[in-house]
Amino acid sequence: MKLLAKTPVALVLSLLAGPVVAQGDCAAGKTISDGMLTIATGNPAYFPWVIDDAPESGEGFEAAVAYAVAERMGFGRDAVKWVRTSFDESIQPGAKNFDFNLQQFSITEDREKVVDFSEPYYSAAMAVLVRQPAIAAGAQPTIASLKGLRWGAVATTTAVPMLTGLIAPDSAALLYNDNPDVIEAMKSNQIDAALFDLPTALYLAAVVLDDGVVLGQFPADRSENPDRFGLLMEKGNPLKACVDAALQSLKADGTLAAIEATWLSEATGVPVIE
Repeated sequence: MKLLAKTPVALVLSLLAGPVVAQGDCAAGKTISDGMLTIATGNPAYFPWVIDDAPESGEGFEAAVAYAVAERMGFGRDAVKWVRTSFDESIQPGAKNFDFNLQQFSITEDREKVVDFSEPYYSAAMAVLVRQPAIAAGAQPTIASLKGLRWGAVATTTAVPMLTGLIAPDSAALLYNDNPDVIEAMKSNQIDAALFDLPTALYLAAVVLDDGVVLGQFPADRSENPDRFGLLMEKGNPLKACVDAALQSLKADGTLAAIEATWLSEATGVPVIE
């Protein structure tokens, strides 16, 4: 998938030179390789989290976040080393071959018993998934347009109260047992649209549906209990405080929000529904 524009990327890169959490005061002696920050991602790593499976480019949401955190901790690009790990291996207890890992790890109580997470770097927005026929029929990323669609949802998810409270469709949503049932209903034209968290919607549109389209996304603060992603670390990692401080700095000056806008809105072409 091609990027829509290059200018926002340059803007994000320029923001990375913001306030630095001094390496000597915080990270020195706490990384697995002295003077180096070892960061892990998946094998392979996918768009829009990493572009072209090349995290060292810094392109893609998680690649950009990784370098921004490194920069605020005092590690230049030449002091960042990338390694690859599987998702399942990473969430197991025990020693790690990385300082932190980004693979869309949701922060959960069960996982926090065996690994450490940073504070969240992303709260997953809810997104509207449709197929091309809905686009051809005039569906738009506006509340007024969404009201006229035929909706489906998994009965036990937060998508249901969001549908009824925020979108309030003209016809009652059809309820299903799980995500595969919703997708089958969409394929058989029983429904026009469904709500999923943005990462799931992007995957379904690109991999599961031949003609899937992510029509739009709601701001994360309009979702109930959004899925939160954290940087994963070995349990008890002394680097956690440094990572959290770097993320707090990135949030405070708007850099993290700019990275999210660049890679999860502009690069994916998914507009925000206001």
